[in-house]
Amino acid sequence: MRKSNPVILAIETSCDETAAAVILNGKIASNVVATQAVHAQYGGIVPELASRAHEQHLIPVVTQAMQQANITQFELDAVAFTQGPGLLGALLVGTTFAKSVAFSLDIPLIAVHHMRAHILANFIEEPCPSFPLLGLTASGGHTQLILVKNHLRMEVIGATQDDAIGEAFDKIGKLMDLPYPGGPLIDQYARQGDPHRFQFPSTHVPHLNFSFSGIKTAFLYFLREQQKKDAQFVEKHRDDICASIQATLISMLLQKLKKAVAQTGIKSIAIAGGVAANSGLRSQLKQLAEQEGWEVFIPQLAYCTDNAAMIAIAAYYHYLAGNFCNLQVTARPRMSL
Repeated sequence: MRKSNPVILAIETSCDETAAAVILNGKIASNVVATQAVHAQYGGIVPELASRAHEQHLIPVVTQAMQQANITQFELDAVAFTQGPGLLGALLVGTTFAKSVAFSLDIPLIAVHHMRAHILANFIEEPCPSFPLLGLTASGGHTQLILVKNHLRMEVIGATQDDAIGEAFDKIGKLMDLPYPGGPLIDQYARQGDPHRFQFPSTHVPHLNFSFSGIKTAFLYFLREQQKKDAQFVEKHRDDICASIQATLISMLLQKLKKAVAQTGIKSIAIAGGVAANSGLRSQLKQLAEQEGWEVFIPQLAYCTDNAAMIAIAAYYHYLAGNFCNLQVTARPRMSL
């Protein structure tokens, strides 16, 4: 028999963050994240190292989350996990752990879609969006425009045709010899720079889709030309370069968002994903909302990057709907919305 106020443990291991959260009475009681620093020296995520780190971190993270929520395992009504999309080995760690918990405690098991959870992070705290709404997911693995009909019904109406915007940020950072991940550093340096100093071409693709591979190539050629003239070009103009390339990338996002609003007539907007933590995007979106009369929802920073609180809130709505899975469920690294 389902409870109206379930206690749910949520696990997130889709990439390089090992996270656990507990939701009580529809409210997040704990949200613990262990970051994997091992990847920085390689300039990107190493899947095998990510899997091993999840194995090391998961039990301590879950223990801490349970302690912070002040509950024991015997009070759990369900356990949830990220089924996909993500790195297969990383997902398997969380999937196997959650299945073991569900089996040993004889409680329901809930599979959560990672990108749906990012959108639903906007429902963790008040005020919450009303339906229907337009969701813009911007992360290292995804860039999508999503028509959100209710907590469980979502439809992709636009997506990147190649790279995600978060990947573009990080690869551009790498071209500038910034430490990994480069995206947050570009945002940091951009705050002191002139966004109009350098011009970069935007890639225009049909309908509501995105493309970010072309701007990476254009940026590469731009750096090569400038460094032929001055080997210290990046060091001398770092802030202006970051501000200019960030402004271009954000403009590409917001142009498509404006088009989506015009086509759907929906003015309730929610952004999500790691790039939603970008201060330039948050600022420009708020300014655009004031100009266009939109209602914009942005999760607090802790709920933008990968975390288990977003898995927990998604699991809460699945629980209320009775959407459970059996122990034959497995990880799905490629998973459509």
